[in-house]
Amino acid sequence: MKNKILIPLVIVGALATFFSFKYSGGDDKTGDGRKVLVQETIAKAIKEVHFAPRELNDTFSNRVYHKVLEELDYEKKFFTEQDINVLSKYQYAIDDEIRDGSVEFFDKMDAIYAKRIDQTEGFYKEILKTPFHFNVDEQIQLNGENTTYAADEIQLKDHWRKILKFRVLGKYVELKNAQDKAEGKGKKDDEATSKDLADDEDEADATKTETKTVVKHKTDDELEVEARESVRKNMEYTFKRLHKLKSNERFTYYIDAITTSEDPHTDYFPPKEKEEFDVAMSGTFFGIGAQLREDAGTIKIAAVITGSPCWKQGELKAGDVITKVAQGSGEPVDISGYDIEDAVRLIRGKKGTEVRLTVKKVNGSIKVIPIIRGEVLMADVFAKSAIIKSPDGPVGYIYLPEFYSDFQHNNGRRSAEDVAKEVVKLKTAGVVGIILDLRNNGGGSLSDVVDMAGLFTGNGPVVQVKSSDAAPMTLSATNKGAIYDGPMAVMINENSASASEIMAAALQDYKRAVVVGSNSYGKGTVQKVIPLDEFMDPLKRMQLETQSIATGTKGEVENNSSLGSLKVTVQKFYRVSGGSTQLKGVTPDVPLPDPYELINQGERHDKAALKWDEIAKANYAPVPNSVNTADLAAMSKARVQSNPTFALIQENAKRLKKQEEDNTYSLTETGYRKELDEANATSKKLDELQKKTNPLEYTNLKDDLTRINADSLSITTNTNWLKNLKKDIYISETVNIINDMVKSSMKLNNTTGMK
Repeated sequence: MKNKILIPLVIVGALATFFSFKYSGGDDKTGDGRKVLVQETIAKAIKEVHFAPRELNDTFSNRVYHKVLEELDYEKKFFTEQDINVLSKYQYAIDDEIRDGSVEFFDKMDAIYAKRIDQTEGFYKEILKTPFHFNVDEQIQLNGENTTYAADEIQLKDHWRKILKFRVLGKYVELKNAQDKAEGKGKKDDEATSKDLADDEDEADATKTETKTVVKHKTDDELEVEARESVRKNMEYTFKRLHKLKSNERFTYYIDAITTSEDPHTDYFPPKEKEEFDVAMSGTFFGIGAQLREDAGTIKIAAVITGSPCWKQGELKAGDVITKVAQGSGEPVDISGYDIEDAVRLIRGKKGTEVRLTVKKVNGSIKVIPIIRGEVLMADVFAKSAIIKSPDGPVGYIYLPEFYSDFQHNNGRRSAEDVAKEVVKLKTAGVVGIILDLRNNGGGSLSDVVDMAGLFTGNGPVVQVKSSDAAPMTLSATNKGAIYDGPMAVMINENSASASEIMAAALQDYKRAVVVGSNSYGKGTVQKVIPLDEFMDPLKRMQLETQSIATGTKGEVENNSSLGSLKVTVQKFYRVSGGSTQLKGVTPDVPLPDPYELINQGERHDKAALKWDEIAKANYAPVPNSVNTADLAAMSKARVQSNPTFALIQENAKRLKKQEEDNTYSLTETGYRKELDEANATSKKLDELQKKTNPLEYTNLKDDLTRINADSLSITTNTNWLKNLKKDIYISETVNIINDMVKSSMKLNNTTGMK
């Protein structure tokens, strides 16, 4: 998991656009000269800018070597032991290559990898021609860390046989279960009733009629054939993508192995990837406003976002398949076999420009739909709230998936402002307490964290930020006063990171809110995005410019003279109490059982992570007469221990831990079904328990109903959201904690009401 933190320009001129992001891609058709230049420039930038640059030595080289092999072949289904023997001579030489301007290791590795892709493509095609038998007692290990490389090509092919057999077995059991379920619904003589729709080309004008169609019972052999064909199609799509992953995309993985060996959050962004950050941080982008999904190798419209450009245009509908994409009157690009990310890159573009989609309509007709790109809001990113009816009064619930902030527009949406609006609406609704849910929130804008904390603490220090060669800088909220001072709980889990940890830590240090859940991720570092061109040797920059002009590629994203950007760790942040959240994260005041608490995750499990330390605490004062968190934890623990749902969660955590340590699966139908039934039984039991143990009612605020009822998609999305909230046992227990706080002897600040 990659998490993000961002500091805006207004804090200090030298600090520009800080954040952490998730994924990197690559550009195309570049030679070794460009690769060497990228590698050389990144090494220079890291040395000059990184908070704690590591020494380029054998230890660093060894870490890079293993990281890139794991990234390209975690399941060990491409490289053989023979290949590793060839590559192992570079294990302690990568540091020397960086200094000497060589990419010999990458070129050697890449050539072998490309060869193995071609070879294993032949493996799957040959293997899937022969039926599998699911009564042979054998197993497969799916944990790459517990798997060894195949000794030679014969063993590699057998490894692929087991992988494919496992996938076919899964599909076979799925098909068999579906048939058994259908036949168990009172169908006689292996017959079923189905709708016989008119031919696709005439479907729009045809009248749908119901006819009885005989559905023949399929034998186990026939189901196995169907399962094999399904896996064959999936493998065909997989290898199409592997072949699309050109050498320079794989070079990006190699460069990322170098950067993430400095620390987990230093990453390389090739030129065309920078826009992804702007989208993720702002919650807006310029495109058409359609949600896409992959379906059997096609790109299909899943939904149309209300108010978006394609919604206004009116012709694109859910279910339509996009076959081609053209930029205005340009030549259409056939996107058959494209993945979602590549299709999105073609469809998005500058505001006001035209994209023309060739689509196959649900009725089978083909149509070219021109759409003018415009601003699209991703509503799922933004803060939203609900009312939870509890015995001691209504409790407000605010969901914040990330600390977004639109830096691209003066009036862009900011999470701090949005949360403030939700708080005001909840106060108006008369809530007795507020829950701020930061679970799975990976971070975002630090300025919004500071402003948001001030909504509940008033003015004062929120976080300390330190560069490697400077004294700590304290960032303070400037609010005149808190807009809410009533009972409050902050929910966190192992995926709450970065900005989320700052928020939870600040409210915890001020004793302003009770932190509930499981230990957070532990990312206490700050990243800055810098253009690599600034660190390029001027002469080499001129050569690159000249080359791009001479080859006619200047201005093209893939091959222009830009080297891209580097997201680099430049600072660490610290709590106002002095300790860092790095590695340790935030420990909840009231811990709750977590299904993933026993498995390895979080910053502390990455060997390249920066260390924990502490500095002097800031000048701040906790709120007076704060709540007794020990009493709250004791009461919660008593409820948790008597709750069968939490007991099952703890039992499942042990099962996941065992699975992590030994990720071995049976390749027999009997063994596979046993493992599947155990997992399904736990899931089913959890669902049943949650329905019985969560009597709380969740409703929308009246102020939100107009927006929610705008269209059927919004209504469905909201209904599903409320339904999922009702099933959430963690929210239920947090409501209990709020109710404990509401009692007169446990109110924060001894308040009897809300301001």
